[in-house]
Amino acid sequence: MAGRALELEVGERTVKVSNPDKVYFPEHGYTKLDMVRYYLAVGDGITRALRDRPTTLERYPDGVTGESFFQKRAPKYLPDWIPTAHITFPSGRSADELCPTEPAAVVWAANLGAVTFHPWPVRRADTEHPDELRIDLDPQPGTDYQDAVRAAHELRDVLEGVGLRGWPKTSGGRGLHVFVPITPDWTFVQVRRAAIACGRLLERRMPDRVTIKWWKEERGQRIFVDYNQTARDRTIASAYSVRPRPHAPVSAPLRWEEIDDARPEDFDIMTMPGRYAEVGDVHADMDDHRFGLEALLEAARKDEADHGLGDLPYPPEYPKMPGEPKRVQPSRARKKTAADGTAGE
Repeated sequence: MAGRALELEVGERTVKVSNPDKVYFPEHGYTKLDMVRYYLAVGDGITRALRDRPTTLERYPDGVTGESFFQKRAPKYLPDWIPTAHITFPSGRSADELCPTEPAAVVWAANLGAVTFHPWPVRRADTEHPDELRIDLDPQPGTDYQDAVRAAHELRDVLEGVGLRGWPKTSGGRGLHVFVPITPDWTFVQVRRAAIACGRLLERRMPDRVTIKWWKEERGQRIFVDYNQTARDRTIASAYSVRPRPHAPVSAPLRWEEIDDARPEDFDIMTMPGRYAEVGDVHADMDDHRFGLEALLEAARKDEADHGLGDLPYPPEYPKMPGEPKRVQPSRARKKTAADGTAGE
């Protein structure tokens, strides 16, 4: 039974929650209302993470084991108190995306079945210049969260070496994300170039544990630095976002001294409100800082000039980019080369 609709007072807004008893997370029987109450409990924290950012909604109207879709365009029935921003996709097409500015906007979206919020690394006042450098430490098969932790500690040293500071959080899965607030002075291409340079610096320090190889067949049992998460229209789940898994985990902001003892499975929609009530938003000071990318971009220039290390492949749905190497899987390239050689004999 879904139950009749509720009306919740969220700040100065009244937000309707339909079907509040619908089960969204079957492992523990958590309902849509449980998820909404979670977002209310961390309202200021997730609003800080989303504020003024064009945000894609990952929607599961029938719960996380049902059909899902990513909603990039703001719904036609968006309330007039939720602002939008006009953004352009790599294809050249564009859309207006919602930009949460208050907890009520998060609750309104959660009522639509928005489980996870995927904000762009830009603000609606300037959608062409990112104000966050986001590093995604993605465990590959044979590695786990503790491998990501080891890479994160080394990443912290790499960032400090180029005058940057990062704020870590769990991905909600096995990985870690590290966000660096930056001045909005660079394009998406430049920020991605800086992420590649950062990944290469980390890879040189931990060649047996970290890789920046795009093709899965080359990664091995290492942590992958997913530099393409900084490409235009590629987003990372926000801090405090619920992840679409049956046990309702969340992406948990952490202090650096917490990452060794943290366990991703310890943070879910039932446990995070208690932590938030106790320690608050441990990333609340992010917006008080802004860093430059000059040192990383200089490292990228030296990589190319001294070692011939230029750009890396973009995701497959992207148009071919200037300076990008061939977007061909290495094993296929070798087979083609071998076939061409045989044909010429």
